[in-house]
Amino acid sequence: MAGIVRTGLGLDLRVTTSRTEGAGVPGIAELKDGLERKRLSVIGRAAMAEPMSVPLWRQLTWWILALPAALLVALFSGSLPILDYTHVMSGALWTGADLLLGFIVGPVMRRLTLDQRRAIIGYLTPRTLLYMPVVAFTTGTAGWFLANRLGYWPKSPERDWILGALGVTTLLAIQGFGIILPNNVRILKEIHRPEPDLERLARWNRTNLVLAGVQGILQVLIIVIMVHLTVG
Repeated sequence: MAGIVRTGLGLDLRVTTSRTEGAGVPGIAELKDGLERKRLSVIGRAAMAEPMSVPLWRQLTWWILALPAALLVALFSGSLPILDYTHVMSGALWTGADLLLGFIVGPVMRRLTLDQRRAIIGYLTPRTLLYMPVVAFTTGTAGWFLANRLGYWPKSPERDWILGALGVTTLLAIQGFGIILPNNVRILKEIHRPEPDLERLARWNRTNLVLAGVQGILQVLIIVIMVHLTVG
């Protein structure tokens, strides 16, 4: 029995099968499955070509530098509203990104093939390389100056809550600058090798996504502390 297998790559294959399929001869369904896996692999490799051909500086999220710029304006002008806005906006962007990466992107990545993961990592990593350190640094720095301006530090009845927030922020900084950022640099270097180690890429990225989820949870804890300081 003859059939046509459409590969999805611009090629049609004529396949002849017999009733001996059950005896070990692959049928059309098996061939289609194999060709589909090959097609997805080709798509994944093709998707990597574009980000690898674009200079790194063009893939960075430069707009995020508006936040530390606003922080500088707040500090030099003495504007409490701008300082407060910068702290809240930076924290919201940081927490939102961590929760998205840890609890949405992470589970999706685990269900993809290595080539598909490589394609996504190639797009995602350059865009978080600048974004995450900037929002982390701006949130913590703005929060420190804000606590001093509002009288929460160094002497205040709420001193223990401030120390708790400072402890969580320190843990976040250690994870972010000590593990996640170095992993992102390793990922970028590995992706641009002629033959990248996909298993190693997946392992580094999986570590980052898990830590992003942990950071999201810790930041929710900081939000609880901030709410307490605001409403008592």
